[in-house]
Amino acid sequence: MATRPESEVLAGRPFPLGAHAEAGGVRFAVTSHVADAVEVCLIDDDGAEKRVELTERTFGVWHGLVPGVMPGQRYGFRVHGPYDAGRGLRCNPAKLLVDPYARQIEGGITDLNAVLGYVGDPMHGPPSAVDSLGSVPLSVVSSPGGVDTGVKPEVPFEEAVIYEMHVKGFTKNHPEIPEKLRGTYLGLAHPAAIEHLTRLGVTTVELLPVQAFLDEPSLLSRGARNYWGYSPLGYCAPHAAYASEPGREIQEFRTMVAALHAANIEVLIDVVYNHTCEGGPDGPTVSFRGYDAPGYYLHAGGGSTVDITGCGNTLDAGSPQVVRLVTDSLRYWADEMGVDGFRFDLASTMGRPGGGFFDRDSALLTAITTDPVLCRSKLIAEPWDATGDGYRVGDFGVQWAEWNGRYRDTVRDFWRGHTSVRDLAYRLSGSSDLYADDLRRPWQSINFITAHDGFTLRDLVSYNDKHNDENGEENRDGTNDNRSWNCGAEGETTDPEILSLRAKQARNLLATLLLSTGTPMMTAGDEMWRTQGGNNNPYCLDNRVSWVDWTTGDAGKALLGFTQRLIELRASSPALRQPEFFEGRTTPSGNPDLVWFRPDGQEMAETDWFDEGRRTLGMFIDGSNCLSRTREGELVSDDSWLMLMHAGAEEISVTLPHERYGPAYEPYLDTTTADGSPANPGSFAPREKVTVAARSLLVLRLPR
Repeated sequence: MATRPESEVLAGRPFPLGAHAEAGGVRFAVTSHVADAVEVCLIDDDGAEKRVELTERTFGVWHGLVPGVMPGQRYGFRVHGPYDAGRGLRCNPAKLLVDPYARQIEGGITDLNAVLGYVGDPMHGPPSAVDSLGSVPLSVVSSPGGVDTGVKPEVPFEEAVIYEMHVKGFTKNHPEIPEKLRGTYLGLAHPAAIEHLTRLGVTTVELLPVQAFLDEPSLLSRGARNYWGYSPLGYCAPHAAYASEPGREIQEFRTMVAALHAANIEVLIDVVYNHTCEGGPDGPTVSFRGYDAPGYYLHAGGGSTVDITGCGNTLDAGSPQVVRLVTDSLRYWADEMGVDGFRFDLASTMGRPGGGFFDRDSALLTAITTDPVLCRSKLIAEPWDATGDGYRVGDFGVQWAEWNGRYRDTVRDFWRGHTSVRDLAYRLSGSSDLYADDLRRPWQSINFITAHDGFTLRDLVSYNDKHNDENGEENRDGTNDNRSWNCGAEGETTDPEILSLRAKQARNLLATLLLSTGTPMMTAGDEMWRTQGGNNNPYCLDNRVSWVDWTTGDAGKALLGFTQRLIELRASSPALRQPEFFEGRTTPSGNPDLVWFRPDGQEMAETDWFDEGRRTLGMFIDGSNCLSRTREGELVSDDSWLMLMHAGAEEISVTLPHERYGPAYEPYLDTTTADGSPANPGSFAPREKVTVAARSLLVLRLPR
């Protein structure tokens, strides 16, 4: 049988895309519908390049199997084809391109001039002839398999408590983690990190972007970095900088997932399938733009990109190659990397093919929810983009959970005394006005008070205005709509009354979050009184402003204990985390499942909801038939609960409800004390008057 020369390229096959070791070599496959020719470029350790032309093209995929290539080989692609900026076509073989399907990417941009695909005017200038090799990241052929990521916990959504964190920021300052591991995947896998999560009681971590990303040229030019990571380069590659050893990011990521799974903690990742690091037409050519820009990005007339993300470009949710890239990437993370679910950044863009009106049944959103692997993952949408038309809270399809921005705004406004109780009641009870008519459940409302984007909990009660000067944008960046209250002084203070009020307000906000129907999401460090000094947008600050501070003082220790108490209460009380919407149905006790009360102990009347000055609300939940179930599907019952919320500036006398709701009311949690223990323990009789302190929340239990 005749043998082929080692340098000869075999035909291979088009799918799966990317670089895959097989048959004594590596099969390369990359999509470009507009290319005239594609070369895979093999890069030696000394930077020397060997170009191999891929002569096979099937379905718009250029492919070939190169014998003798092994895992660990660094490579890129050069694409020959039309350069016509007016039509959005920017093929330029002088630019070495990262494989969109690379599972490992090393390096970054080292020469901003070399990565620009044009000379002079980006819309009218000629293509640049500067070779970008040596100035751009390189793709790396990865080895298949690796560390077993363990059994997925599959925590029911109604039992979940989500904890949003940054891989680096969470452990960078942790004193009990070896210095080499701080800020890495293995740092998060360390027993000290996991112990904090398990003691706190969270069930699910949500990681800020861990897919490979680049620093934007605008940041590099002023010596800054993209800390958050919302600037994606490779959707299948873990971010290399979070590895403790260069080149081991895949293994270390899987090790992290395995450690968290062993602790029965789920791993969600924040994914950014709305734009890439290449920005607008004046941005670099490092990957997608050089293959087939109109096949990946939305374009307007004259070759300019459509920007509904605020980041210079927008992936075209209606493009078949984008749909394939996104779903292939998601399956890879779910199957091979062990991830339990995803939070989709600016998810409204995924329902706006062509940049037009939002369609919950768009090709991309439908492809995700109908995929046999992805339909079993937790799918969470950030239901807005950078435009007014993209604000779609409550508008996603039946399989989507959503970050509930309405919840955040209403709860913030209530506790700072800027809204009445009408909208608050919807948010406390699962936001049925947003989700009940769409066949969704209350746990599909992801309730949150704070997130990475905005003030921390401490800053929310310490600052009226943003203080983003360190970002280098003259305090212009970040939202001005903070809905915060500094409690009497801007920023740090030694005034004991203000400090006491701030701590109580923080407890009010946390208690509301963790006792509301829906799925609560916390932000890492909030439970330890973390501050960012009033910065509400530290996306470019990879320093102590953004890292979690583990040297907590007395205030931090007290708030941590209070938060643990709250999460334990939620976990042990199924009535407080019900999987079905309240309907006013009669329970076995003879009471409705939910009743709203005025301070005089009477049920809220229709006219009461329209009293804009009302700052007090009682919420009774009957636990005798709360519709929560065991893992085996058995219905469970619980005690009944009365939650009294008072945002007024003066204490108020509240009359407890009639004895039909229960024979006794036992104070269980009180935000006026540092640890949440009742200020007035004991038991109250029906119709007895109790004093509720100014700006406080009191939870009473009615034992079954």
